[in-house]
Amino acid sequence: MASGTMSKEPHPSDSNPEHTEEETRTGAVDESEPSPGRILIVDYDPQWPQLFAREADRIRSLLGSLALRIEHVGSTSVPGLSAKPIVDLLLVVEDSAQEDAYAPVLGAAGYVLRIREPHWHQHRMFKGPDTDINLHVFSSGCQEIDRLLLFRDRLRGNAADRELYARTKTVLSGQEWASVQNYADAKTAVIQEIIGRGLLDRK
Repeated sequence: MASGTMSKEPHPSDSNPEHTEEETRTGAVDESEPSPGRILIVDYDPQWPQLFAREADRIRSLLGSLALRIEHVGSTSVPGLSAKPIVDLLLVVEDSAQEDAYAPVLGAAGYVLRIREPHWHQHRMFKGPDTDINLHVFSSGCQEIDRLLLFRDRLRGNAADRELYARTKTVLSGQEWASVQNYADAKTAVIQEIIGRGLLDRK
């Protein structure tokens, strides 16, 4: 097992909001999973929103008012977009660094802490007790929350950017990768383009 502290200057995900779709090795609490080789990308599954809703309901029932916001993010949150078959959830709490407030409750329900990143937005990531999910925890007001939602909403609302991102993932998924994060980093330039267009549309 790795320790939970690490340095991320600069963090590659500052330009890659789909970092939440990946299990990085830096900051890992549990490094037992093997290197992926090729990345499995599957066609969009209409059950993904239902799986998200089930997890969101369970987390709300566990955390109550501690869960300030729960959102479906990542590729599985975009209708019609191919994706790795892992449902990403964004959980916003008052202070993600205060693990004692939420981690023991989640742990008792079968959620397993896999990533702790004190130097990158105090990000925490849990795996679920049954459905293959990534549950990402950030503090209220964290800038990464806005980036994640901007990217998701841009892909949901713009067919050209959605198709561009799908093509990029298809090409990259056919290559061999030492880690999922290497695959994620390779998408950074395209992701930056899409976010840039989303920011321009906000003006």
